[in-house]
Amino acid sequence: MKGTQIILDHMNGREAAALMIDGKLQDFLALSDTPRPGTIYRAIADRPVKGQGGMFLRTADGPAFLRQGKGLSPGQTILVQVTGFAEDGKAIPVSQKVLFKSRYAIVTPGAPGRNISRSIRDDDMRDSLLCLVHDLLDDDETMGLILRSSCEGGLQDAIVDDIEATLSLARQVMADAEGSMEVLIEGDTPHAEAWREWADPADIVTDAGGFETHGVIDALEELRDISVSLGAGASIAIEPTRALVAVDVNTGRDTSPAAGLKANMATARELPRQLRLRGLGGQITIDLAPMPKKDRRIFESALKTAFRRDTIDTTLVGFTPLGHFELQRKNARIPLNTLLK
Repeated sequence: MKGTQIILDHMNGREAAALMIDGKLQDFLALSDTPRPGTIYRAIADRPVKGQGGMFLRTADGPAFLRQGKGLSPGQTILVQVTGFAEDGKAIPVSQKVLFKSRYAIVTPGAPGRNISRSIRDDDMRDSLLCLVHDLLDDDETMGLILRSSCEGGLQDAIVDDIEATLSLARQVMADAEGSMEVLIEGDTPHAEAWREWADPADIVTDAGGFETHGVIDALEELRDISVSLGAGASIAIEPTRALVAVDVNTGRDTSPAAGLKANMATARELPRQLRLRGLGGQITIDLAPMPKKDRRIFESALKTAFRRDTIDTTLVGFTPLGHFELQRKNARIPLNTLLK
């Protein structure tokens, strides 16, 4: 099916959302039992991690870990926000940098500033949005505001209502910093996150059984396989381990001099989608197909372009002495194999 569809349905009794573009699954969100990213806690500092600058915290949902805990004292009350999903047996990852995300804006308490997405390039629109921001924030120097790229296609009244609601929520939460451990705000559910993040024009499907009729179930079943075809006989194998995610690039039967480069370039284009759908993050090591060292820059440029369009923070670390390429990716999703059990 041509075009873009956002399918809002349930899988195994859990709320879920899928993004399909031209009949191909591009993103998938599903509810889990773990605290969702975006959840805001009033937490209690518990004990520092010597030599690392981190701090373990107590929250209403269990232990959490704050990487930058310098200056905190045990027993101190702080506001923190969940930044990703915790691996089994590990503390919830949190940050003191609390953000309030909506469809059109991001409110940044304690980081004043007025910014507009760089993808909005029309000068008249930027000027109009900047005036809108100044009117809404007035002289408030405690809140910062970032207008997202979705503002470009939004109606001004909808943008204003969205920003006002987000600002009101941010002020209410930040004023509630004192007290015992508590969940102040829960992170968005899959349907709410789909509305917030998938802002491009699309057909919205809400009928029960939408995953089955639009091919989402079949696409998810294919992701159970570690092997992914790249076309022309090339493929990659994606295998998560406890330490890292290993990606092995294979050229297949192609023995031409350019086979390695072609397979590696196809990997660069496909890898962000595969990692996003499979919910994989952490340390990622790519065992590339053989290619001349002079072609490494071409591959790295293609990989950088592909991940620039991805919504999950990924750092391209670079080549190792053995010729592997390493990445560091935020654990922003629950692994798909956990959701499909």
